[in-house]
Amino acid sequence: MQILNEDKLIQIFCMVDDFCNEYSRNIQQYELGVKSKNRKVPEPQMCISEIMTIEILYHLSGHKCFKYYYLQMVEPSFKEYFPNLLSYNRVVELKPRINLYLFAFINLCLLGYSTGVSYLDSTKLVVCHNLRIHSNKVFKGIAKRGKTSNGWFFGLKLHLIINHLGEIVSFWLTPGNVADNSKNIVVKMCANLFDKLFGDKDYISKELFAELFEKGIELFTTIRRNMKNKLINIENNLFLIKRGVVESVIELLKSACNIEHSRHRSPVNAIINIWGAIAAYHFFKRKPSVLMTKIIYHLK
Repeated sequence: MQILNEDKLIQIFCMVDDFCNEYSRNIQQYELGVKSKNRKVPEPQMCISEIMTIEILYHLSGHKCFKYYYLQMVEPSFKEYFPNLLSYNRVVELKPRINLYLFAFINLCLLGYSTGVSYLDSTKLVVCHNLRIHSNKVFKGIAKRGKTSNGWFFGLKLHLIINHLGEIVSFWLTPGNVADNSKNIVVKMCANLFDKLFGDKDYISKELFAELFEKGIELFTTIRRNMKNKLINIENNLFLIKRGVVESVIELLKSACNIEHSRHRSPVNAIINIWGAIAAYHFFKRKPSVLMTKIIYHLK
């Protein structure tokens, strides 16, 4: 279990608070301004940036349960940093308020940039055991059955694109039955990409290749056993061999950031858990990456 130091906590809070203040000022002009006439709803003592900070720190703490993390770590240790700390039940009630802020914070502040070498992959996010699919009501109409190389599952699917530095450039969340090589999703994810994109054999599609090629992106994939091998230059082949870097990023999201678990009681809080894990990954000092110097050395 990681020990969060004071510098990390202050760094995350300052970054989140600056964004929330600026974002709130920008969205006020679009608010309808309709208020309830029946009763006045009191504002919570904790602001949105404080709840967002606690959510991100949860995914960096190593805890596998938000309740134990809040009761055993936040309440005993964070009281001096959050003087208006609320109870666990109240924080869970307020978590849906940070959904939009957290999603915007990731897209506007945390995503990496395209370096010309990008890697594409997807992973399943199981929401319950297969034997409990018919009794699961939390994700009814949201999660779907899907199939991977490990078998059938019930849940969602996270699509990721990273650059060679290990930074998440783009992501997309879909039901579990959406194909990896869905042209509509992949093309939207590649809106800000250029040059080369590497993926596994699940992304083999002539239509997808042609669509990306028109946008200036070359898609390279591994081949199936029944396909004829096509020659590519040494540089692209070396980058394709390093495709496992995106799987290392996914493994970190699942093992270290706890992006997947099956104890959700609300679909909104489940989505917030996913956004929180993606945001927490940005604050890792060391990320899986492809060393360009080694690629250049092999070319020589």
